[in-house]
Amino acid sequence: MRGRGRTMPWIFVGPAAALFVLFFAYPLAASFLQSLQTTEAGVAEWTGVGQYARMLDDPSFLQSLSNVALILVVQVPIMIGLAVVLAYVLNQSWLRFRATLRAAYFLPAVTTLVAYAVVFRVLLKTEGGAVNQILGVEVDWLNDPFWARVALIASITWRWTGYNAIILLAGLQAVGREQYEAAAIDGAGPLVTFRRVVLPQLRPVVLFCSITSTIGTLQLFDEPLVLTGGGPADSTLTPILYLYQVGFRQFDFGYAAAIAWVVVALIGGLSYLQFRYFGRERS
Repeated sequence: MRGRGRTMPWIFVGPAAALFVLFFAYPLAASFLQSLQTTEAGVAEWTGVGQYARMLDDPSFLQSLSNVALILVVQVPIMIGLAVVLAYVLNQSWLRFRATLRAAYFLPAVTTLVAYAVVFRVLLKTEGGAVNQILGVEVDWLNDPFWARVALIASITWRWTGYNAIILLAGLQAVGREQYEAAAIDGAGPLVTFRRVVLPQLRPVVLFCSITSTIGTLQLFDEPLVLTGGGPADSTLTPILYLYQVGFRQFDFGYAAAIAWVVVALIGGLSYLQFRYFGRERS
């Protein structure tokens, strides 16, 4: 009976462990080994860190990093800021049709990536596009490097602002009513209450939204692929889109694996920095 008691847990854990090794651990290890090799005439050769060193002289890869850095600096703060304001408004008791509005703002997040990117591509057409017709001007949204970045940032913001707002709304609903009442007794107005009461309570939720948005930005693929194909002149190229081009168009899987591991390292490093410097309580 003692022997059965020791082996029984492993019997239950075994299938899950086998699936983990087969579909996660093994592909992970295989991709890392592949990133240290190159293939010449169908024969794999060991190159060590050669594939990683190659990135330093690859203008397309460096451009893709610059593009996602721009999105991180510009789009993510704008989106989180809009989500905080939107969540605060959706949490007000005086707002009518709150449930309907919450569902409407969350709806873009459940729309398929390709479908909404195609819709934006149609809306942003230079000739006959709905956006240009409304504005009364002819902006080359998808063929000009500057406006292509604006279009990409706008599309991502449209899709994910409501998603983050609903998460922040859940955090707002955890703020006790007595805290609002205490602020009102002290004579605090809406803006002071929002800054001194609401934002400190939302700090962990904002951190979560920032980290998930950073991860999503570094993994951008569908939007730039459908909207602009990474162009014009690589102005909307992202590391994952470049990985796809290298791996499945040029069939350079060793280099593609190295790019994937660099993206993983960037995600881990930026997440750590956000936890380290923005996750601490301020005195």
